[in-house]
Amino acid sequence: GAVSMAAGEYVSLRAQAELVERELEIERISIAENPEAETAELAAIYIERGLNPEQARLVATELMSDPEVALDVHAREELGVDPNQLGNPLTAAAASFWSFSIGALVPLVPWLVGSGTGAVWASAGLGVGASAAVGGLLARLTERSVVRTVVRQLVVASGACLATYLIGGLLGASVA
Repeated sequence: GAVSMAAGEYVSLRAQAELVERELEIERISIAENPEAETAELAAIYIERGLNPEQARLVATELMSDPEVALDVHAREELGVDPNQLGNPLTAAAASFWSFSIGALVPLVPWLVGSGTGAVWASAGLGVGASAAVGGLLARLTERSVVRTVVRQLVVASGACLATYLIGGLLGASVA
């Protein structure tokens, strides 16, 4: 499971980075081949944000005077990406691997020391507790509502558990 999650994360982040890199290359070519149109595009963005047309044109012209600055600004303003923060697929894959491994181990602990109904309830309790702890940590790191983030985490985790249980039941698996 952990290897599959890591591979999926790697492929997903790598594909996303490649798509953004392609968009940046298209933008780089457009800036080099058609700077007037790109300057007008940038000015239009700044007009939309509240600058008067003359100010917007001056800012856009100044930014377009350096091709690397122009590309950076177009990436952020037009494409909505930070070209310096595309992410590292290997780092993401490793984080996914370890997160999945640790997360999967938590509800298995009761089964290492017990069985039956007691292990089922202990496993469920540990899973809920770990999920709530992750939600709380995420809320703290993102400075968002603890209650909302913990509830979201519990709903998503519970949905995944329910789906797994139902699919297992359909396939004839049992927990004992």
